[in-house]
Amino acid sequence: MHEINRAGVSVIMVEQNARRCLQICDRGYVLDQGRDAYTGTGRELMKDPKVIQLYLGTLADTVE
Repeated sequence: MHEINRAGVSVIMVEQNARRCLQICDRGYVLDQGRDAYTGTGRELMKDPKVIQLYLGTLADTVE
């Protein structure tokens, strides 16, 4: 994925492992019922209290 992205190709990932995706993404979009609920860099989203509460739960404890 990194190699493809470094070549200048945008990559869109749809993944259930939110923690892993947010660790490697430049930009993230959290959808809720098909609507864009939260947007930011991966690091911003991993630290956002609302995103943690609603979507990451205890996964946020292992992030860094």
